[in-house]
Amino acid sequence: MTYSKTELVNYRILRAKEAYKDGLLLANENRWNAAANRLYYACFYIVSAYLVANGIKATTHTGLKSAFNQELIKSGKIDLSEGLLYNKLFSIRQQIDYEDFIDMTQSELQPLLPKIDQLINDIEKLIMEEGESL
Repeated sequence: MTYSKTELVNYRILRAKEAYKDGLLLANENRWNAAANRLYYACFYIVSAYLVANGIKATTHTGLKSAFNQELIKSGKIDLSEGLLYNKLFSIRQQIDYEDFIDMTQSELQPLLPKIDQLINDIEKLIMEEGESL
């Protein structure tokens, strides 16, 4: 089945919001590693939605991170602090997925929750503002 660019972008925005909510549920259960994973993916999906909306291909997590930094941070479309947040989540996910004895804590992750929500909202707003091309 073939999907339009608009359908794909909207689907990835929805996935971002669902992953964020999943992260909150896991955080409420003190499942910090699993929460960190879902929160990273929330950001991954929203960045992916932005890239699709703008016709930019990224086929790996590292490629998506590079495109994010180039298209959104270096261009000044979003604040540098949000870029640092995404890069931090990328690093956390790498650690919890591929290293042993890594345990996230509430004090490490809890302060990031509203910032992640803001990042998702800011990128969604950009997609909508630039959406005339969809």
